[in-house]
Amino acid sequence: MVTATFRFYEELNDFLAPRRRRQAFTVSCAEAATTKHMIEALGVPHTEVELILVNGESVDFSRRLQDGDRVAVYPRFEAMDVTPLLRVRDTPLRETRFVADAHLGGLAHMLRMLGFDTLYDNHFHDDEIVAIAGRDGRIVLTRDRELLKRRALTHGCYVHALKSEQQLREVVARLDLARSARPFTLCLHCNVPLRPVDKARVLDRLPPRVRSGYERFSTCDACGRVFWEGSHWRNMCRVLDDLLPNDSPDTPRPP
Repeated sequence: MVTATFRFYEELNDFLAPRRRRQAFTVSCAEAATTKHMIEALGVPHTEVELILVNGESVDFSRRLQDGDRVAVYPRFEAMDVTPLLRVRDTPLRETRFVADAHLGGLAHMLRMLGFDTLYDNHFHDDEIVAIAGRDGRIVLTRDRELLKRRALTHGCYVHALKSEQQLREVVARLDLARSARPFTLCLHCNVPLRPVDKARVLDRLPPRVRSGYERFSTCDACGRVFWEGSHWRNMCRVLDDLLPNDSPDTPRPP
């Protein structure tokens, strides 16, 4: 029989049974079990893992476990430079783009508000989400642990919070998105870039109070919607005010 001792760090403990959190524990493993197999058998999706050390050496998911191995499993590092070590994924994604599962429509809407390309359709099935992520190089956002255990997925993020605004705060903090945000540059409905438009060109599509009260407008070429800096925009700015750095020139401020 093969046994190995595991220790999970930081938020990875949230996936473990309570008796195994924040401490080392020893478990029995199958003869040919890999680090990926055992990490997921213990409840942690592989997409949540950034670094694995076995007996102090950095390994990838294919490392077969041997009797007496000591395994340390770490999540994404935000403040610690581990570049000399082997990450479990070969390369980072070149662009930060997302696909959200059917239960995260509110989060998808708010990520678009920040300017992050985020695909969402409440009819997406798991197989379709996996295919989209692989085809487009997108990070999967989900509250479904089993979805993140799919072998074909390389980048994913389990969302712990239940409410949309809390989910946004969690994802922005965890993936360090604040300084790459470009608020109000994407259509919240179509997920395509907005462009500025002269007031005269959209005058006939504006409510009377908007015609007299606003001068700056943008439009979506896909759905034809027109956007202006009204009460909805000001409410969204208040949400962004706590999320984005105050010195960023791209951070909108309500008047």
